[in-house]
Amino acid sequence: MIKLANKTLKPGDRRQEIVNILKNSEEPHTGSELAEKFQVTRQVIVQDIALIRAEGVDILSTSRGYLLQKNKSPFLEATIACRHRDDLVKNELMIMIEHGARILDVRVEHPIYGELKGNLMLTNKKEVEEFLKKVEENDAGLLAELTDGIHLHTVEVANNEVLKNLKSSLSAEGYLLEG
Repeated sequence: MIKLANKTLKPGDRRQEIVNILKNSEEPHTGSELAEKFQVTRQVIVQDIALIRAEGVDILSTSRGYLLQKNKSPFLEATIACRHRDDLVKNELMIMIEHGARILDVRVEHPIYGELKGNLMLTNKKEVEEFLKKVEENDAGLLAELTDGIHLHTVEVANNEVLKNLKSSLSAEGYLLEG
């Protein structure tokens, strides 16, 4: 948790401090948490994040908060095409986690808007549970609802063998979209 600020910062100084907080953290920070620290509204933080991004800083917005995009991972990055009913999403994500995958995002191809992407950054079962709880609490639909269950996940895995085993497990459950 971030400690509360005792003084009001100028907007530019506040934005620099936000970048510093994100640089020095492995965990995401919510807009509300940052707003409390800097004694501003969450909307001010959203605006600050937009301005920071405009300066070229790569900030990811996930369901758990903001993260600074760090150096590329040494792991293998792969895209997996899936299709399943909404009620099977937990099982799908847990299979990926059980294979040691880091689930970076989910993407769908929308007929009007093109590619829509949601940053997930899920690395363990607890984070999957928290993500699904937020979806339920906010009555938020999954992106795959827009495309009859068809979606892509970008994942990071240790190596090709792990990726092969992961795809095999997803295929066995009928989740892997295959030609």
